[in-house]
Amino acid sequence: MNLVQLTNANGKRQVAARVGEEFRHVKRTRSVLELAHAAIDAKAGIAEIVEKRGLGKRIDVAAAYAEGRLLPPIDTHDSAHIHLTGTGLTHLGSAATRDAMHRKVGDAEEEKLTDSMKMFRMGLENGKPKKGATGVQPEWFYKGNGSMLTGPGQPLVSPAFADDAGEEPEIAGIYVIGPDGSPFRIGFALANEFSDHVMERVNYLYLAHSKLRPCSVGPELILGDLPSDVRGTSRILRKYKTLWEKPFLSGEDNMSHTIANLEHHHFKYAVFRQPGDVHVHMFGTATLSFADGIKAENGDVFEIEASAFGLPLRNPLKIEKPAKVKVTTL
Repeated sequence: MNLVQLTNANGKRQVAARVGEEFRHVKRTRSVLELAHAAIDAKAGIAEIVEKRGLGKRIDVAAAYAEGRLLPPIDTHDSAHIHLTGTGLTHLGSAATRDAMHRKVGDAEEEKLTDSMKMFRMGLENGKPKKGATGVQPEWFYKGNGSMLTGPGQPLVSPAFADDAGEEPEIAGIYVIGPDGSPFRIGFALANEFSDHVMERVNYLYLAHSKLRPCSVGPELILGDLPSDVRGTSRILRKYKTLWEKPFLSGEDNMSHTIANLEHHHFKYAVFRQPGDVHVHMFGTATLSFADGIKAENGDVFEIEASAFGLPLRNPLKIEKPAKVKVTTL
């Protein structure tokens, strides 16, 4: 089952469930988070809660998308309680792109492997442990809180000081922490993780800076397990014409880590198990337009699609005006 969050023409929140090629209103429901908490309380799955509440009239989600009324597939009343995070070097092929960005000339240690290649090799060797065992921890990064979560169709805003504004087509896991501190996976969605690859290339220690950017997730949320083989397309449109396009792969068949291993190494930290918090955790990619020498410009549109996820994730790029920041001593 796929779910979408949106507002109707009168501004009222709704949740719609995909039924074949159309969407139906989920009765007595205003948010996916509401469904998740109901499922935790009932010790049931979200799909079961949806079925009990029932489906109503047809909703034209495509029209809502065109009118800018789609919401991220998860949100909450307090954006400070949403954590945006991710992992890198998790996909087969991703290390080659990163290695080209971080290559160290003349480094003779460990067969001249860069730190990126070392990390990737660790994942290949021990990123998919047997069920119940713990594998090697991945590269991990923080992106921000819910104030940086951008809805489908809305602009991805790049800071004026950024050196680059590049897409990253990924899959995001979406989670809520239950009353006892246990993490519950709500589902998966397409994500544009959006980073500054030029800044990262200067020095890999700038990775943390390069990731402090907005991201976009959605439109559709897949309940249940992630397909093991996800095949999609990432593209950039400029003035309604395709500037760049490339296929991307995800799912565990195309990864050096299992989803369970990535989840374990995120939620092992107690700070990420605070009751009521929401987590949007992105699992990495191996496809970047930056690797092909593309530089996105203000007004370009990023589009990421994969058949399992239904509607494509589409966001225009907006370059932010310089901000005047003054620190005042109290």
